[in-house]
Amino acid sequence: MMNWNQLISAKRFGMEEFHEERQENRSEFQRDYDRLIFSAPFRRLQNKTQVFPLPGSVFVHNRLTHSLEVASVGRSLGDDVAKALLERHPELQDSFLPEIGSIVSAACLAHDLGNPPFGHSGEKAISTFFSEGKGVRLKEKQPDGEQLSPMEWEDLTHFEGNANAFRILTHQFEGRRKGGFVLTYTTLASIVKYPFSSSLAGTKSKFGFFVSEEESFHKIATELGLILLNEHPLKYARHPLVYLVEAADDICYQMMDIEDAYKLKILTTEETKELLMAYFSEERQEHLRKTFLIVNDVNEQIAYLRSSVIGLLIRECTRVFLDHEQEILSGTFEGSLIKRIAERPAAAYKHSVEVSTNKIYRSRDVLDIELAGFRIISTLLELMIDAVTSPEKAYSKLLIDRVSSQYNIKSPVLYERIQAVLDYISGMTDVFALDLYRKINGNSLPAV
Repeated sequence: MMNWNQLISAKRFGMEEFHEERQENRSEFQRDYDRLIFSAPFRRLQNKTQVFPLPGSVFVHNRLTHSLEVASVGRSLGDDVAKALLERHPELQDSFLPEIGSIVSAACLAHDLGNPPFGHSGEKAISTFFSEGKGVRLKEKQPDGEQLSPMEWEDLTHFEGNANAFRILTHQFEGRRKGGFVLTYTTLASIVKYPFSSSLAGTKSKFGFFVSEEESFHKIATELGLILLNEHPLKYARHPLVYLVEAADDICYQMMDIEDAYKLKILTTEETKELLMAYFSEERQEHLRKTFLIVNDVNEQIAYLRSSVIGLLIRECTRVFLDHEQEILSGTFEGSLIKRIAERPAAAYKHSVEVSTNKIYRSRDVLDIELAGFRIISTLLELMIDAVTSPEKAYSKLLIDRVSSQYNIKSPVLYERIQAVLDYISGMTDVFALDLYRKINGNSLPAV
Protein backbone atom coordinates (compact mmCIF):
# COMPACT_ATOMS: atom_id res chain seq x y z
CA MET A 1 0.00 0.00 0.00
CA MET A 2 1.37 3.41 -0.98
CA ASN A 3 1.19 6.18 1.63
CA TRP A 4 0.72 9.93 1.20
CA ASN A 5 3.66 10.91 3.42
CA GLN A 6 6.10 9.11 1.13
CA LEU A 7 4.25 9.82 -2.14
CA ILE A 8 4.65 13.59 -1.83
CA SER A 9 8.30 14.57 -1.67
CA ALA A 10 9.99 17.92 -2.32
CA LYS A 11 13.29 16.22 -3.17
CA ARG A 12 14.59 17.45 -6.52
CA PHE A 13 15.76 15.08 -9.24
CA GLY A 14 19.47 15.59 -9.93
CA MET A 15 20.01 17.62 -6.74
CA GLU A 16 19.55 14.86 -4.17
CA GLU A 17 22.80 15.65 -2.39
CA PHE A 18 22.02 19.36 -2.10
CA HIS A 19 19.57 21.00 0.24
CA GLU A 20 19.30 24.74 0.63
CA GLU A 21 17.02 26.77 2.84
CA ARG A 22 15.10 29.24 0.68
CA GLN A 23 14.08 32.66 1.89
CA GLU A 24 10.84 32.92 -0.08
CA ASN A 25 7.17 32.07 0.21
CA ARG A 26 6.86 29.79 -2.82
CA SER A 27 6.70 26.07 -2.13
CA GLU A 28 8.97 23.68 -4.03
CA PHE A 29 5.98 22.59 -6.13
CA GLN A 30 5.10 26.17 -7.04
CA ARG A 31 8.72 26.53 -8.12
CA ASP A 32 8.19 23.54 -10.43
CA TYR A 33 5.23 25.34 -12.03
CA ASP A 34 7.18 28.57 -12.52
CA ARG A 35 10.22 26.74 -13.88
CA LEU A 36 8.04 25.08 -16.52
CA ILE A 37 6.20 28.30 -17.47
CA PHE A 38 9.47 30.09 -18.23
CA SER A 39 11.09 27.20 -20.13
CA ALA A 40 11.79 27.13 -23.88
CA PRO A 41 10.12 23.72 -24.51
CA PHE A 42 6.92 25.03 -22.88
CA ARG A 43 7.05 28.25 -24.90
CA ARG A 44 7.38 26.26 -28.14
CA LEU A 45 4.00 24.61 -27.45
CA GLN A 46 2.34 27.81 -28.74
CA ASN A 47 3.32 26.75 -32.25
CA LYS A 48 2.31 23.10 -32.01
CA THR A 49 -0.99 21.72 -33.27
CA GLN A 50 -3.52 20.54 -30.69
CA VAL A 51 -6.24 19.18 -33.02
CA PHE A 52 -7.07 21.84 -35.58
CA PRO A 53 -4.54 23.52 -37.89
CA LEU A 54 -2.91 26.56 -36.31
CA PRO A 55 -5.06 29.66 -36.64
CA GLY A 56 -6.02 31.60 -39.68
CA SER A 57 -8.73 34.12 -38.87
CA VAL A 58 -10.21 32.01 -36.04
CA PHE A 59 -7.98 31.34 -33.04
CA VAL A 60 -8.27 27.74 -31.90
CA HIS A 61 -6.39 25.89 -29.19
CA ASN A 62 -2.75 25.00 -29.61
CA ARG A 63 -0.66 22.84 -27.26
CA LEU A 64 0.21 25.86 -25.10
CA THR A 65 -3.34 27.11 -24.48
CA HIS A 66 -4.46 23.51 -23.94
CA SER A 67 -1.72 22.92 -21.36
CA LEU A 68 -2.58 26.13 -19.48
CA GLU A 69 -6.26 25.16 -19.34
CA VAL A 70 -5.43 21.61 -18.20
CA ALA A 71 -3.22 23.09 -15.47
CA SER A 72 -6.12 25.29 -14.32
CA VAL A 73 -8.54 22.34 -14.14
CA GLY A 74 -5.81 20.21 -12.54
CA ARG A 75 -5.30 22.76 -9.77
CA SER A 76 -9.04 22.71 -9.00
CA LEU A 77 -9.08 18.91 -8.92
CA GLY A 78 -5.98 18.80 -6.72
CA ASP A 79 -7.24 21.43 -4.29
CA ASP A 80 -10.63 19.71 -3.93
CA VAL A 81 -9.02 16.31 -3.38
CA ALA A 82 -6.49 17.74 -0.89
CA LYS A 83 -9.24 19.42 1.16
CA ALA A 84 -11.25 16.19 1.37
CA LEU A 85 -8.20 14.04 2.16
CA LEU A 86 -7.17 16.35 5.01
CA GLU A 87 -10.62 16.00 6.52
CA ARG A 88 -10.32 12.24 6.16
CA HIS A 89 -6.70 12.10 7.41
CA PRO A 90 -6.22 15.00 9.88
CA GLU A 91 -2.90 13.48 10.95
CA LEU A 92 -1.50 14.57 7.55
CA GLN A 93 -2.12 18.27 8.24
CA ASP A 94 1.62 18.99 8.53
CA SER A 95 2.57 16.95 5.46
CA PHE A 96 2.80 18.15 1.85
CA LEU A 97 -0.79 16.98 1.23
CA PRO A 98 -2.16 20.58 0.99
CA GLU A 99 0.21 21.06 -1.98
CA ILE A 100 -1.60 18.56 -4.24
CA GLY A 101 -3.19 21.36 -6.28
CA SER A 102 0.22 22.91 -7.02
CA ILE A 103 1.74 19.52 -7.89
CA VAL A 104 -1.08 18.51 -10.25
CA SER A 105 -1.12 21.89 -12.00
CA ALA A 106 2.66 21.74 -12.57
CA ALA A 107 2.41 18.19 -13.92
CA CYS A 108 -0.45 19.31 -16.21
CA LEU A 109 1.74 22.08 -17.63
CA ALA A 110 4.39 19.50 -18.52
CA HIS A 111 2.19 16.64 -19.74
CA ASP A 112 2.47 17.55 -23.46
CA LEU A 113 6.09 18.78 -23.53
CA GLY A 114 7.22 15.65 -25.37
CA ASN A 115 4.68 15.79 -28.17
CA PRO A 116 6.22 16.29 -31.62
CA PRO A 117 4.84 18.77 -34.19
CA PHE A 118 1.46 18.19 -35.90
CA GLY A 119 -0.46 16.60 -33.05
CA HIS A 120 -0.84 12.85 -32.68
CA SER A 121 0.03 12.31 -36.35
CA GLY A 122 3.57 13.40 -35.40
CA GLU A 123 3.87 10.54 -32.91
CA LYS A 124 2.47 8.12 -35.49
CA ALA A 125 4.87 9.37 -38.16
CA ILE A 126 7.86 8.69 -35.90
CA SER A 127 6.81 5.22 -34.75
CA THR A 128 5.77 4.03 -38.24
CA PHE A 129 9.01 5.34 -39.78
CA PHE A 130 10.73 2.59 -37.80
CA SER A 131 8.03 -0.10 -37.93
CA GLU A 132 7.08 0.13 -41.61
CA GLY A 133 9.09 2.96 -43.21
CA LYS A 134 12.73 3.36 -44.20
CA GLY A 135 13.82 3.05 -40.58
CA VAL A 136 13.07 -0.71 -40.65
CA ARG A 137 16.66 -1.30 -41.75
CA LEU A 138 17.88 -0.16 -38.33
CA LYS A 139 16.50 -3.31 -36.73
CA GLU A 140 19.30 -5.33 -38.35
CA LYS A 141 22.98 -5.25 -37.52
CA GLN A 142 24.61 -2.21 -39.15
CA PRO A 143 27.70 -2.39 -41.44
CA ASP A 144 29.89 -1.12 -38.58
CA GLY A 145 28.64 -3.97 -36.36
CA GLU A 146 26.32 -1.88 -34.17
CA GLN A 147 22.85 -3.20 -33.38
CA LEU A 148 19.94 -1.88 -31.36
CA SER A 149 18.78 -4.00 -28.44
CA PRO A 150 15.22 -5.43 -28.57
CA MET A 151 14.09 -2.89 -25.93
CA GLU A 152 15.65 0.03 -27.81
CA TRP A 153 13.84 -1.10 -30.95
CA GLU A 154 10.54 -1.24 -29.00
CA ASP A 155 11.15 2.37 -27.89
CA LEU A 156 11.42 3.52 -31.50
CA THR A 157 8.46 1.59 -32.93
CA HIS A 158 6.19 2.70 -30.05
CA PHE A 159 7.38 6.33 -29.85
CA GLU A 160 5.21 8.05 -27.23
CA GLY A 161 4.91 11.74 -26.33
CA ASN A 162 4.45 10.91 -22.64
CA ALA A 163 7.74 9.00 -22.46
CA ASN A 164 9.40 11.81 -24.41
CA ALA A 165 8.13 14.38 -21.91
CA PHE A 166 9.75 12.42 -19.08
CA ARG A 167 13.00 12.37 -21.07
CA ILE A 168 12.92 16.13 -21.71
CA LEU A 169 12.37 16.78 -18.01
CA THR A 170 15.03 14.40 -16.64
CA HIS A 171 17.73 13.90 -19.31
CA GLN A 172 21.00 15.77 -19.07
CA PHE A 173 21.40 17.26 -22.53
CA GLU A 174 24.85 18.34 -23.72
CA GLY A 175 26.11 21.36 -21.78
CA ARG A 176 23.05 21.33 -19.50
CA ARG A 177 22.79 20.57 -15.81
CA LYS A 178 22.33 17.15 -14.28
CA GLY A 179 18.71 16.20 -13.69
CA GLY A 180 17.24 18.08 -16.66
CA PHE A 181 14.63 20.51 -15.31
CA VAL A 182 15.51 19.40 -11.75
CA LEU A 183 11.84 19.10 -10.80
CA THR A 184 10.58 17.49 -7.60
CA TYR A 185 10.25 13.71 -7.60
CA THR A 186 6.48 13.93 -7.08
CA THR A 187 5.84 16.31 -10.00
CA LEU A 188 7.86 14.01 -12.28
CA ALA A 189 6.02 10.87 -11.14
CA SER A 190 2.66 12.62 -11.64
CA ILE A 191 3.36 13.05 -15.36
CA VAL A 192 3.95 9.37 -16.16
CA LYS A 193 0.55 7.98 -17.23
CA TYR A 194 1.94 4.58 -18.25
CA PRO A 195 4.65 3.63 -15.70
CA PHE A 196 6.13 0.76 -17.66
CA SER A 197 8.66 0.18 -20.44
CA SER A 198 7.87 0.05 -24.18
CA SER A 199 8.20 -3.74 -24.30
CA LEU A 200 4.89 -3.88 -22.36
CA ALA A 201 3.11 -1.46 -24.73
CA GLY A 202 1.72 -4.27 -26.88
CA THR A 203 -0.06 -3.03 -30.01
CA LYS A 204 -0.57 0.46 -28.53
CA SER A 205 2.04 3.21 -28.42
CA LYS A 206 1.61 3.78 -24.71
CA PHE A 207 4.49 3.54 -22.25
CA GLY A 208 6.16 5.80 -19.74
CA PHE A 209 9.92 5.91 -20.25
CA PHE A 210 12.58 5.02 -22.80
CA VAL A 211 15.37 2.55 -21.99
CA SER A 212 17.67 5.55 -21.44
CA GLU A 213 15.41 6.90 -18.65
CA GLU A 214 14.41 3.58 -17.06
CA GLU A 215 16.93 3.92 -14.26
CA SER A 216 15.74 7.48 -13.56
CA PHE A 217 12.12 6.39 -13.23
CA HIS A 218 13.11 3.42 -11.06
CA LYS A 219 14.96 5.81 -8.75
CA ILE A 220 11.95 8.16 -8.47
CA ALA A 221 9.46 5.30 -8.02
CA THR A 222 11.57 3.69 -5.27
CA GLU A 223 11.94 6.99 -3.40
CA LEU A 224 8.17 7.65 -3.50
CA GLY A 225 7.19 4.07 -2.63
CA LEU A 226 5.32 3.29 -5.85
CA ILE A 227 4.25 -0.36 -6.02
CA LEU A 228 6.54 -2.49 -8.20
CA LEU A 229 4.38 -4.75 -10.37
CA ASN A 230 7.10 -6.27 -12.56
CA GLU A 231 10.89 -6.03 -12.53
CA HIS A 232 11.89 -7.20 -16.03
CA PRO A 233 10.48 -5.44 -18.00
CA LEU A 234 9.95 -2.68 -15.45
CA LYS A 235 6.37 -1.88 -14.46
CA TYR A 236 4.98 0.12 -11.55
CA ALA A 237 1.55 1.11 -10.29
CA ARG A 238 0.70 4.71 -11.14
CA HIS A 239 1.41 7.53 -8.73
CA PRO A 240 -2.09 8.46 -7.43
CA LEU A 241 -1.83 12.05 -8.70
CA VAL A 242 -1.48 10.76 -12.28
CA TYR A 243 -5.22 10.06 -12.16
CA LEU A 244 -5.92 13.75 -11.50
CA VAL A 245 -3.58 14.92 -14.28
CA GLU A 246 -5.23 12.47 -16.67
CA ALA A 247 -8.73 13.61 -15.61
CA ALA A 248 -7.85 17.28 -16.16
CA ASP A 249 -6.56 16.41 -19.65
CA ASP A 250 -9.66 14.31 -20.46
CA ILE A 251 -11.98 17.11 -19.36
CA CYS A 252 -10.22 19.87 -21.29
CA TYR A 253 -9.55 17.86 -24.41
CA GLN A 254 -13.22 17.04 -24.86
CA MET A 255 -14.69 20.41 -23.90
CA MET A 256 -12.26 22.62 -25.80
CA ASP A 257 -12.40 20.54 -29.00
CA ILE A 258 -16.17 21.00 -29.03
CA GLU A 259 -15.84 24.74 -28.46
CA ASP A 260 -13.23 25.01 -31.24
CA ALA A 261 -15.45 22.98 -33.58
CA TYR A 262 -18.28 25.41 -32.85
CA LYS A 263 -16.06 28.41 -33.62
CA LEU A 264 -14.96 26.81 -36.90
CA LYS A 265 -18.62 26.07 -37.77
CA ILE A 266 -18.04 22.32 -37.84
CA LEU A 267 -20.78 22.09 -35.20
CA THR A 268 -23.88 24.33 -35.26
CA THR A 269 -24.98 26.36 -32.26
CA GLU A 270 -27.83 23.96 -31.60
CA GLU A 271 -25.62 20.86 -31.89
CA THR A 272 -23.11 22.39 -29.47
CA LYS A 273 -25.75 23.41 -26.92
CA GLU A 274 -27.38 19.99 -27.14
CA LEU A 275 -24.06 18.22 -26.50
CA LEU A 276 -23.31 20.36 -23.44
CA MET A 277 -26.82 20.45 -22.00
CA ALA A 278 -26.95 16.64 -21.97
CA TYR A 279 -24.60 16.56 -18.96
CA PHE A 280 -27.27 18.05 -16.68
CA SER A 281 -30.57 17.05 -15.09
CA GLU A 282 -33.81 18.60 -16.36
CA GLU A 283 -33.90 20.89 -13.34
CA ARG A 284 -30.37 22.15 -13.95
CA GLN A 285 -31.07 22.57 -17.67
CA GLU A 286 -34.04 24.79 -16.82
CA HIS A 287 -31.78 27.00 -14.68
CA LEU A 288 -29.25 27.23 -17.54
CA ARG A 289 -31.98 28.32 -19.97
CA LYS A 290 -33.05 31.07 -17.59
CA THR A 291 -29.47 32.32 -17.58
CA PHE A 292 -29.62 32.49 -21.38
CA LEU A 293 -32.44 35.06 -21.05
CA ILE A 294 -29.99 37.32 -19.22
CA VAL A 295 -26.96 36.52 -21.41
CA ASN A 296 -28.15 36.44 -25.01
CA ASP A 297 -24.76 36.52 -26.74
CA VAL A 298 -24.50 33.02 -28.28
CA ASN A 299 -20.70 32.74 -27.87
CA GLU A 300 -21.06 33.69 -24.21
CA GLN A 301 -23.83 31.12 -23.77
CA ILE A 302 -21.58 28.38 -25.19
CA ALA A 303 -18.69 29.50 -22.94
CA TYR A 304 -21.03 29.48 -19.91
CA LEU A 305 -22.26 25.98 -20.75
CA ARG A 306 -18.72 24.75 -21.28
CA SER A 307 -17.56 26.15 -17.91
CA SER A 308 -20.60 24.60 -16.20
CA VAL A 309 -19.77 21.18 -17.68
CA ILE A 310 -16.13 21.51 -16.60
CA GLY A 311 -17.28 22.31 -13.05
CA LEU A 312 -19.56 19.26 -13.04
CA LEU A 313 -16.80 16.97 -14.34
CA ILE A 314 -14.33 18.29 -11.75
CA ARG A 315 -16.81 17.43 -8.98
CA GLU A 316 -17.47 13.99 -10.46
CA CYS A 317 -13.79 13.08 -10.91
CA THR A 318 -13.01 14.32 -7.39
CA ARG A 319 -15.78 12.10 -6.01
CA VAL A 320 -14.53 9.06 -7.95
CA PHE A 321 -10.96 9.61 -6.72
CA LEU A 322 -12.07 9.88 -3.09
CA ASP A 323 -14.45 6.91 -3.35
CA HIS A 324 -11.61 4.75 -4.65
CA GLU A 325 -8.71 6.16 -2.61
CA GLN A 326 -7.80 2.77 -1.13
CA GLU A 327 -7.77 1.02 -4.52
CA ILE A 328 -5.65 3.82 -5.97
CA LEU A 329 -3.16 3.61 -3.09
CA SER A 330 -3.00 -0.19 -3.38
CA GLY A 331 -2.38 -0.01 -7.15
CA THR A 332 -5.52 -2.00 -8.02
CA PHE A 333 -7.67 0.78 -9.49
CA GLU A 334 -8.17 0.25 -13.22
CA GLY A 335 -9.03 2.70 -15.98
CA SER A 336 -9.44 6.46 -15.67
CA LEU A 337 -11.55 8.58 -13.33
CA ILE A 338 -13.66 9.91 -16.20
CA LYS A 339 -14.84 6.37 -16.97
CA ARG A 340 -16.29 5.99 -13.46
CA ILE A 341 -18.41 9.16 -13.28
CA ALA A 342 -22.21 9.09 -12.75
CA GLU A 343 -24.48 7.69 -15.43
CA ARG A 344 -25.89 10.92 -16.93
CA PRO A 345 -22.58 12.80 -17.40
CA ALA A 346 -20.91 9.53 -18.46
CA ALA A 347 -23.46 9.07 -21.27
CA ALA A 348 -23.07 12.73 -22.32
CA TYR A 349 -19.27 12.43 -22.30
CA LYS A 350 -19.40 9.24 -24.36
CA HIS A 351 -21.68 10.94 -26.90
CA SER A 352 -19.30 13.93 -27.04
CA VAL A 353 -16.42 11.58 -27.82
CA GLU A 354 -18.44 9.93 -30.62
CA VAL A 355 -19.33 13.30 -32.16
CA SER A 356 -15.71 14.45 -31.87
CA THR A 357 -14.47 11.30 -33.58
CA ASN A 358 -16.97 11.46 -36.44
CA LYS A 359 -17.30 15.20 -37.03
CA ILE A 360 -14.13 16.79 -35.68
CA TYR A 361 -11.16 14.43 -35.88
CA ARG A 362 -12.21 13.23 -39.33
CA SER A 363 -12.93 16.70 -40.69
CA ARG A 364 -11.00 17.61 -43.83
CA ASP A 365 -8.95 20.37 -42.16
CA VAL A 366 -7.79 18.04 -39.39
CA LEU A 367 -6.94 15.21 -41.78
CA ASP A 368 -5.09 17.59 -44.12
CA ILE A 369 -2.80 18.82 -41.33
CA GLU A 370 -2.18 15.22 -40.24
CA LEU A 371 -1.28 14.17 -43.79
CA ALA A 372 1.06 17.14 -44.21
CA GLY A 373 2.63 16.56 -40.79
CA PHE A 374 3.15 12.88 -41.53
CA ARG A 375 4.97 13.73 -44.76
CA ILE A 376 7.11 16.48 -43.22
CA ILE A 377 8.23 14.46 -40.17
CA SER A 378 8.86 11.30 -42.22
CA THR A 379 11.06 13.24 -44.65
CA LEU A 380 13.05 14.98 -41.90
CA LEU A 381 13.50 11.68 -40.08
CA GLU A 382 14.70 9.91 -43.20
CA LEU A 383 17.32 12.56 -43.95
CA MET A 384 18.52 12.95 -40.35
CA ILE A 385 18.69 9.20 -39.66
CA ASP A 386 20.68 8.73 -42.88
CA ALA A 387 23.00 11.49 -41.69
CA VAL A 388 23.73 9.91 -38.28
CA THR A 389 24.14 6.40 -39.70
CA SER A 390 26.42 7.60 -42.52
CA PRO A 391 28.09 10.67 -40.96
CA GLU A 392 31.06 10.49 -43.33
CA LYS A 393 28.99 11.71 -46.31
CA ALA A 394 29.26 15.38 -47.29
CA TYR A 395 25.49 15.97 -47.11
CA SER A 396 25.34 14.22 -43.74
CA LYS A 397 27.94 16.62 -42.35
CA LEU A 398 25.88 19.61 -43.48
CA LEU A 399 22.75 18.27 -41.77
CA ILE A 400 24.57 17.29 -38.57
CA ASP A 401 26.19 20.74 -38.33
CA ARG A 402 22.71 22.29 -38.43
CA VAL A 403 21.62 20.52 -35.22
CA SER A 404 21.95 22.34 -31.90
CA SER A 405 24.97 21.34 -29.80
CA GLN A 406 22.68 20.30 -26.89
CA TYR A 407 21.82 17.11 -28.82
CA ASN A 408 24.36 14.29 -28.70
CA ILE A 409 24.19 13.82 -32.47
CA LYS A 410 27.81 12.62 -32.75
CA SER A 411 27.62 9.97 -30.01
CA PRO A 412 29.60 6.76 -30.70
CA VAL A 413 26.44 4.79 -29.70
CA LEU A 414 23.83 4.24 -32.44
CA TYR A 415 20.79 4.40 -30.13
CA GLU A 416 21.99 7.71 -28.64
CA ARG A 417 22.44 9.21 -32.13
CA ILE A 418 18.91 8.14 -33.10
CA GLN A 419 17.57 9.56 -29.84
CA ALA A 420 19.36 12.84 -30.56
CA VAL A 421 17.55 13.00 -33.92
CA LEU A 422 14.21 12.34 -32.19
CA ASP A 423 15.01 14.96 -29.52
CA TYR A 424 15.73 17.47 -32.30
CA ILE A 425 12.67 16.73 -34.45
CA SER A 426 10.14 16.24 -31.64
CA GLY A 427 11.21 19.55 -30.11
CA MET A 428 10.40 21.47 -33.30
CA THR A 429 7.33 23.65 -33.68
CA ASP A 430 5.02 23.00 -36.65
CA VAL A 431 6.31 26.18 -38.32
CA PHE A 432 10.00 25.31 -37.81
CA ALA A 433 9.52 21.76 -39.10
CA LEU A 434 7.67 23.03 -42.20
CA ASP A 435 10.33 25.68 -42.83
CA LEU A 436 13.20 23.17 -42.51
CA TYR A 437 11.34 20.70 -44.75
CA ARG A 438 10.96 23.37 -47.45
CA LYS A 439 14.60 24.43 -47.24
CA ILE A 440 15.91 20.86 -47.38
CA ASN A 441 13.65 20.11 -50.35
CA GLY A 442 14.77 23.30 -52.10
CA ASN A 443 11.24 24.76 -52.03
CA SER A 444 12.46 27.85 -50.24
CA LEU A 445 15.86 29.41 -49.79
CA PRO A 446 17.17 31.61 -47.00
CA ALA A 447 17.34 35.30 -47.86
CA VAL A 448 20.63 36.28 -49.49
